[in-house]
Amino acid sequence: MFERPRSGERAVLVHVNVGGSAHPEQLEEFRELARSAGALEVAVITGSSVSPDAKYFVGSGKAAEIRESVAVLEAEVVLFNHTLSPAQERNLERLLKCRVLDRTGLILDIFAQRAQSFEGKLQVELAQLRHTSTRLIRGWTHLERQKGGIGLRGPGETQLETDRRLIGKRIKLLNERLEKVRRQRDQGRRARRKAELPTVSLVGYTNAGKSTLFNRLTGAAIYAADQLFATLDSTLRRIELPGRTRAVLADTVGFIRDLPHDLVAAFRSTLEETVQAAVLLQVIDAADEERREQISEVNQVLAEIGADEVPQLQVYNKIDLVPGLSAHVDRAENGRPVRVWVSARTGEGMELLLSAIAEVLGEDQVHRTVRLPPSAARLRARLFALGTVVDEAISENGDLRIEFQMGKGNFEQLCRREGLQQTWLEGAA
Repeated sequence: MFERPRSGERAVLVHVNVGGSAHPEQLEEFRELARSAGALEVAVITGSSVSPDAKYFVGSGKAAEIRESVAVLEAEVVLFNHTLSPAQERNLERLLKCRVLDRTGLILDIFAQRAQSFEGKLQVELAQLRHTSTRLIRGWTHLERQKGGIGLRGPGETQLETDRRLIGKRIKLLNERLEKVRRQRDQGRRARRKAELPTVSLVGYTNAGKSTLFNRLTGAAIYAADQLFATLDSTLRRIELPGRTRAVLADTVGFIRDLPHDLVAAFRSTLEETVQAAVLLQVIDAADEERREQISEVNQVLAEIGADEVPQLQVYNKIDLVPGLSAHVDRAENGRPVRVWVSARTGEGMELLLSAIAEVLGEDQVHRTVRLPPSAARLRARLFALGTVVDEAISENGDLRIEFQMGKGNFEQLCRREGLQQTWLEGAA
């Protein structure tokens, strides 16, 4: 149902600076998006205008230039680095005699190619249907010739209404399935909270090296490549931090400039791992000159999904590509780590990063050792049920020496409800 470029399809790329100064990095990112979709770039047409044209988005002269390029170069699709209205897409297709995709359609195509998990495919299909539902008439232009008369009234409208109703039913079904997946995710989160396992979520601009960093920290082998949106499906792995601290590391979809709202809405269940995280690791490409703008774009999306209040630790990746840079930690005035400079590809700075994560998480953690008499077997069982025990040994007099780590809330509950006496704690006054 969703039209998308075939691999190697000849494409003309159109990028217009509208009402502002030129940004070369936006054009290069657009070209990378086209390559990621599998399009074969045959021409790039650029220009500038004060405001978009209502009919073609570009002016009539620029539209004629695009038409000539399509004809001479035998292009099969024209890709716009802008959001086009359904009417503009239809008008351009009539003029150019080939398919037209805007930036949203192009990103949706990449997502459709990369989604691997059941949830990811559901989310992409939902975003595609929401996007396509406003463009249905484009697929039924052959019915527009029916102006009325005996036996010719209404079939075009009827077909469109039928398609809209079918799409509406499919969207409802997808939302129900995603809601079921969301409930399953919530169960997993509740289990982690019960075990006091904090979640550390990787976020950042696409192609900043999140998946490579995830693989380096966890020893996993998820797909990582030097391309936009190499991975879409969120992945969770347990990691061991210094001080015998444990956490769950989550890898999520990368962000990009002007990320379509349909995608943000469709991937909300996946992005909830970010909202519910204890700490966000914002991975930044230290070698990219546009990293400040990329940080701003990431923070904008985080605010949109309600994750802007989650504590952040910035991770400047790819220091191996910047001469003179070495692994180090930048700290705030209060001594809290705020930036860690690493290379996920070479492994430089990984120990510093793990220590910084443990330090940030430790702000809300209690790490103590308790000596329990044999009569406190119920408290021992509770510590193990919470999954907080780091080590256990039996002393000479028969007491149990248990080292544990948990959140402050659970620790206060143990003291108040489970009878954990302060005199049993080592180092207690």
